[in-house]
Amino acid sequence: MGKFTARKVEALKTPGHYVDGDGLALVIGKSGGKSWVLRTMVRGRRRDIGLGGVSWVSLAEAREKARALRKIAREGGDPIAARRAGKTCPTFEAAARRVHAEQIMSRGRSEKYRVQWLSTLRDHAFPHIGSKPVRDVDQSDVLRVLAPIWTEKPQTARLVRQRLRTVLNWARTAGHFEGVNPVEGVEEGLAKQKNRVKHFAAMPWGDVPGFMNDLGESIMELALRFLILTAARSGEVRGARWSEIDTEEQLWIIPADRMKSEREHRVPLSDEALTVLERVRGLDSDLVFPGQKRGRPMPDTTLLKVSKRVGREGATVHGLRSSFRDWAE
Repeated sequence: MGKFTARKVEALKTPGHYVDGDGLALVIGKSGGKSWVLRTMVRGRRRDIGLGGVSWVSLAEAREKARALRKIAREGGDPIAARRAGKTCPTFEAAARRVHAEQIMSRGRSEKYRVQWLSTLRDHAFPHIGSKPVRDVDQSDVLRVLAPIWTEKPQTARLVRQRLRTVLNWARTAGHFEGVNPVEGVEEGLAKQKNRVKHFAAMPWGDVPGFMNDLGESIMELALRFLILTAARSGEVRGARWSEIDTEEQLWIIPADRMKSEREHRVPLSDEALTVLERVRGLDSDLVFPGQKRGRPMPDTTLLKVSKRVGREGATVHGLRSSFRDWAE
């Protein structure tokens, strides 16, 4: 695809391996994360060397780093050892706080999510491995973090595992260690979790049409109507932006940084969903369903309050996704 420009780097979204030239490549993971990798020969062996993520290493910096490391390799040296000798390795806690500041705080997630992301690591990981250099964290350390909560707090444990993986992926792409992320395969050393999933209370799907008939024309009720028509999560609807809406293609394209799965999600829009959008068009130039405070989305309890006011006590907003699934089946 030829040499990159900064604009091309920003525009690329599809997971894959994109070559810039001279061994430098941009790697986009399944979650949408972008990082630089240099592929070069080191003492007769092909090596892939992580140069860091796009969010903290620019295209120009990646090219300069790659040029310097290729020079060391051509002269018979070990660029990985040379780089490590000249850089200080952060502790796991320092790495986690950096990832939180640079990746999590900048994403379009709720304040609650941003706070919880770091607090789960602070409570469960930092006491065990917080002071350990991130390059020295191995699978036994990951087991030490997860084992005490794996069966007692399974949902929390899965969140901690996911966040450990994110921090250690950053450490690997930043060049602090090579090889497999020590989180991968750790389940083999852990006890089997019991199924303790607590499902959200759901409205019977046959009651949903009547419920929609009872909804009025306030912005909160229109937001709830749109949620039902798209089977979306509350946060996705409350944070919806006009830039995500393509009325000609009848698509709502939710970017990866607003999705729980951290993958771009494409939602077909029915004629009725488009009608809802027309009713709220012009209220705000950015947010589709703006809150009372300018530039801020609705609070996370708004849609649940609307549901209760319309007379559906007990059923939850998130449970409407279950209602949709039952109807689809």
